[in-house]
Amino acid sequence: MFEGMEERGNEYDNFFFIPSFLPGRGPRTGPHSIPIWCWGLGGLFLALIAGLGYGPAQSDFFWIAGLHGSAFLLFLFVYHKVNSPAALYFFLGVAVVARLLLIGAFPQLSDDIYRFIWDGRLINQGVNPFAQLPAYYMQEGTQLPGLSPELFAQLNSPEYFTIYPPVAQAIFALACWLFPHSIFGSAVVMKVFLFFFELGSLALLVKLLARLGFPEKGALLYALNPMILIEVMGNLHFEGAMIFFLLLGLWWLVRGHYLSSAVALAFSVASKLLPLLFCFFLIPRLGWRRSLGYFAVMGLALLLLFSPLLGGAFFSGMGSSLQLYFQRFEFNGSIYYLLRWIGFQLSGYNLIRYLGPALAACTFLGISLAALLGRRRDWRSLPGLMLFAICLYLAFTPTVHPWYASLPLVLAPFTRFRFPVLWTALISMTYINYSYPEDQEQLGVVALEYLLVYVVALWEVRSGKNWMEAVGLERGGLVMSK
Repeated sequence: MFEGMEERGNEYDNFFFIPSFLPGRGPRTGPHSIPIWCWGLGGLFLALIAGLGYGPAQSDFFWIAGLHGSAFLLFLFVYHKVNSPAALYFFLGVAVVARLLLIGAFPQLSDDIYRFIWDGRLINQGVNPFAQLPAYYMQEGTQLPGLSPELFAQLNSPEYFTIYPPVAQAIFALACWLFPHSIFGSAVVMKVFLFFFELGSLALLVKLLARLGFPEKGALLYALNPMILIEVMGNLHFEGAMIFFLLLGLWWLVRGHYLSSAVALAFSVASKLLPLLFCFFLIPRLGWRRSLGYFAVMGLALLLLFSPLLGGAFFSGMGSSLQLYFQRFEFNGSIYYLLRWIGFQLSGYNLIRYLGPALAACTFLGISLAALLGRRRDWRSLPGLMLFAICLYLAFTPTVHPWYASLPLVLAPFTRFRFPVLWTALISMTYINYSYPEDQEQLGVVALEYLLVYVVALWEVRSGKNWMEAVGLERGGLVMSK
């Protein structure tokens, strides 16, 4: 699958089964050569992640905050301490084990799983999940097996069409086909898919960092981040699939395998739509002629991937979902919340109907200008532009759930910026909203979250440094592949 890949050593690494195509493993070392502090901190980290994955319910904010905060501080300490190839690959192994541990944890901090089951059971009965709203199947004469009132009551947005693209829908369907009567069994199948996506992402991160001249140690920023572990593997969010295919597309892109890259990027978009934001940045690097071929292949791949869903009012259903996303949903917004408050002062009512589309247009304009005005045309600068694009989008969008920060985080090691790392800690505070009977949003928490993130981000832009360097958590790079 990876053309031109070097053959290194045995099929698997000597401990924790890190795939052999990970570069720069250094000399062969056994478990006894790993420092004792690695074993101790690794075990403690796994215990905290297991406690977070198997313990608290969505409303147990202080339990969530305590475990997540402890795991995050330990993650930072580990990142600071890692200074050898052996330690790096040991903790990549810990990251793999942490993901394995969470396969059996039911996603207690998110109710999205119930929509996954709903969509999967529809597909397995030959029904397009975009054809009707869930309430339709609760009417007399339209009921379908498996779509019970109990499952319907668990849906978090039963009045809206589904919004999940075909890669996610295919996994929903397979999971529900294997376990047609067990939500837990279906969830485990989905998690197995995400586990392998995550395993691929960790390997690709190390490969890409080395290829583009960044320290491979940066892979730990994603691999051990508690938010990623809990939101992707714990709570079953398909950002994990999107990130894997995005990294795979980038890997093939920098290797010059443009056909394979276009197909991989199509799979990323078919997992979550967000990678469409990055397409403009490819044109200056590929050139117009090559870009036409690249996007033609990508478009054809997307057409094939979406084709099973194109009937049954797909376009109206997906369009309605996207429209409602920008004009109805609100959660943990930043600039949007500020503009909403100004709108209240001026008009006396919520202007989301106008603000949502207007801010989406501003995002499109900002990304287009960044692509047109950017001077650099090398692949090394591409992740930085992608980080700008996704952060601009998240700054303007009305809804920012914790797992949305996963894409900025995975891009951060390819840049000098570390504010996304801080954000992954702060955004977990939004779980406080679920500790109130009516899921009341705590705007003070939102204000504190974004005040700290924006201050740190602006400081990093102006100073040319990052906050982890400033507090002594990050030193010179750790590059082992040379």
